[in-house]
Amino acid sequence: MMIRTACFILTVILPSPYRWIALSGALLLPYVAVIVANAGRETIQGSTVFFDENMKAISDGKTDRA
Repeated sequence: MMIRTACFILTVILPSPYRWIALSGALLLPYVAVIVANAGRETIQGSTVFFDENMKAISDGKTDRA
């Protein structure tokens, strides 16, 4: 947060070409921080089953399979 605040302050102080760099840093820092903080949380185990082949279809009630 301090770096973002410094970027906003530098946006006011710096001359034009560097001003845009500081402003883009202030705007992009929160987005990058969220992406980095959430990276790698989802782990998929090898034993995870997305589809069970033994599941039976739901009957529409028209056919009688006794």
